[in-house]
Amino acid sequence: MPLIYAEQGQTQTIRKIGGSPEVKKHLVDLGFNVGGQVCVVNSVGNNLIVKVKESRVAVSEELAGKIFV
Repeated sequence: MPLIYAEQGQTQTIRKIGGSPEVKKHLVDLGFNVGGQVCVVNSVGNNLIVKVKESRVAVSEELAGKIFV
């Protein structure tokens, strides 16, 4: 399921990263790796605040839709 549908506060494992090669590289540069852990902290407007690799990152709903958990 896409990250946008993940429940807040529950740690999820990233199963797949979709999108163009540029989008995939951008997400990997932010710390989103297949097999890594991610947790949705909060939803603010059209953005998700997620915890990945001990950091909090804001991603748009469009990008979050390309991260599958």
